[in-house]
Amino acid sequence: MSLLNTLARLEAVRAGRARPLATVRHRHLSERPLVLVPLTTAGEAGAPLGALVGTDPARPRLLVVPQPRDRDLRWAFLADLADEVLPYVEGYADDVERVERTETDPETGAKSKVEAELCLDAPQLIVPSRAGIEYVRLLGRSMRFRRTAEEDPENPYPAPSRVPLLGRWFTHLGERSRVPGASMLLSATELLGRHWATGQSNLEDQHLGALLSWIVPPEGESGAEAALRAELGRDRDGQLLVPPAGPATDPAFDNKLLAPAMSRYDAARSGDDPRAVARAEAAVRELVAEQMRPAWRAVWQSLELLRTLPPGERAEERWTRDRWSYTGHRDRVRAGEPPQPRRDDAVTAAQKLATRETEQVRLDAQEALDDPLVMAGRRLSGEAFAGEVTEIVMGWTESKRPSPRPLVTVATEDRPQLAEGGGKVFRSLEGRPQAAQFVRFEEDRRLIVLRLLDKMGRGREPEPGSVPEKGDRVCWTLFEHDARGGPKLPDPEKTPWTHGGPPGSRAAAPLPDTVTDEDIL
Repeated sequence: MSLLNTLARLEAVRAGRARPLATVRHRHLSERPLVLVPLTTAGEAGAPLGALVGTDPARPRLLVVPQPRDRDLRWAFLADLADEVLPYVEGYADDVERVERTETDPETGAKSKVEAELCLDAPQLIVPSRAGIEYVRLLGRSMRFRRTAEEDPENPYPAPSRVPLLGRWFTHLGERSRVPGASMLLSATELLGRHWATGQSNLEDQHLGALLSWIVPPEGESGAEAALRAELGRDRDGQLLVPPAGPATDPAFDNKLLAPAMSRYDAARSGDDPRAVARAEAAVRELVAEQMRPAWRAVWQSLELLRTLPPGERAEERWTRDRWSYTGHRDRVRAGEPPQPRRDDAVTAAQKLATRETEQVRLDAQEALDDPLVMAGRRLSGEAFAGEVTEIVMGWTESKRPSPRPLVTVATEDRPQLAEGGGKVFRSLEGRPQAAQFVRFEEDRRLIVLRLLDKMGRGREPEPGSVPEKGDRVCWTLFEHDARGGPKLPDPEKTPWTHGGPPGSRAAAPLPDTVTDEDIL
């Protein structure tokens, strides 16, 4: 946690309400997101109990499994979930634009421009908390390998036809959520926690009700008091006033309300009265719905709060990469490729790790460039500095075609971590990074002399606006504005034996994955 974030949390404690960590919204928010509030059954990992899902805050679709031990009811639940989610996810697949992109020939390494399809928009799934994101990944893993009746007629528990497809999409969304800055699958707690600092710990911020209590506390009550009541407050029957946002349920609810209701449902099913079964099922459905409705309202309230912030300038660029990711998976599904493997091979795993590291560096830089409040934290840590230009001394390179290399003196109160020896600094010039070389300190480090290196045109005289003028206030960073790519990894068929090769070796062929508890709902 940065020093600025720590300070914001201390101020939140003193003020009794959350303090802003950003002045802009650093994540893309769709005009029509799909909100999913899932619940699981206690005592059995991943067993679905119910869900509220939909794009309209006033009309959610309620899905409930009245008896989670019944496999047929589970598959019916997942089929209904697929009927609700897949039309939304696939609804963006056919609206495309033609764009040019650079591709590299795998054999020669030559780069060429090719025309490709890019979907105009992509789906966005919002869940209440980080645990909800992990549950979506678990559902995807458990569904994408299921065999349908058409594929395996002898399967005693065939999956409905669209369930494996939903599993593939859930897996893709879950994997994409691990990429820093991606916005196709988000949690309300992480969105709020990125933009507001509360007076509680990061772990306590995972309780959506408590987090909202700090951001918008009730009239005449502090955030700490409202959050404590949201976490621990119970009614006369011992039930939580604010049920957990899932996917886990409260033990008191399980033992005192849900278990007896399910027992009555089982007893009704063993009889011959269809009306008794319907009444017992309706009772279970209402109990589960009461547990999810507060979280449903809280997620939509969170989205309304986030929409009050203006979008960050570079958030749309990151959303474009999400659109490419969605388009690529759409193409793989339409091409009939098999589901994602349970385990990645060594090269794929290394590529994913390198991508996440690169995107994290890019995200940190872009958030600072978009938001003065975030940049203030980087300045406080010595990774950037801002000041007023006090002097410009023109200079040129000693070559046949001299290029401008002016010296810029900046007066600043910041203390950047610049070392003697000519390190580089960068500033944003019309959305592009302009580099400068650190020359020296003057007047007890209050003046910093820099030499501009690029983005001044090809002539002897710099282009207008490419060199700051005296009196301008500029901000320079010690970090680059875009992440560098890592080393090129070998193709899977050229992977060394230490990582699964050589190709075609029977001894090196991977053994089939054993079935784990995560593979079975």
